[in-house]
Amino acid sequence: MLVLLVEDDRDLAASVLEYLESDGYECDHASDGKAALELVKTQAYAVIVLDVNLPRMDGFTLCKVMREAGVATPCLMLTARDSIDDKLTGFRSGTDDYLVKPFDMAELSARLGALSLRGRHNQRLAVVDLVIDLVARTASRHGRPLSLSGREWDVLVHLARNSPGVVSREQLEDLLWPNGAPSPDALKMVLYRLRHIIDDGESHTLMHTIRGHGVALRAQASQP
Repeated sequence: MLVLLVEDDRDLAASVLEYLESDGYECDHASDGKAALELVKTQAYAVIVLDVNLPRMDGFTLCKVMREAGVATPCLMLTARDSIDDKLTGFRSGTDDYLVKPFDMAELSARLGALSLRGRHNQRLAVVDLVIDLVARTASRHGRPLSLSGREWDVLVHLARNSPGVVSREQLEDLLWPNGAPSPDALKMVLYRLRHIIDDGESHTLMHTIRGHGVALRAQASQP
């Protein structure tokens, strides 16, 4: 089970990572909120362990941004803030559980196990006959495996999470190139290759360009 730990206290992070890995978890680590957001864009996690007081983007904001982007991965907040107002702020931001520092490592591990079971229904996305396994990082259509580059995978997952809604080209460019696209045609090429992979040889298309609005992954271009 892959867990993301977002914690800027390096000593605490090292202790948590050591314990969780000895308990059978695979772990990634980010020391600030923006670095964590970049990892979430490119990797599917079973659970995210999230400190509140983080540099560059605090935990409440990070959780809220992830939820608004359609990331449903269960989140557990680690924090020294134990007031009911802080806990309510965390839950309103989209966190699933709350553990106050100092905490017992065994309790943390047990809570992660429970959250991973709760979040398993979010590990797959399906749009008509297209199935995406977020944990295995595989996609298939009619059982036909799709071979995707990293950027093609990111776009496909983002479109599927927002399906049947329309995603603007600006959103996709920000997803792939937060510091600016390398060329005006960069996104066009990614979308062209992805459309070819998904729809070529199929009786009906799933990727649709909605003129003036963006791109949608759904059964038909216009919704009833």
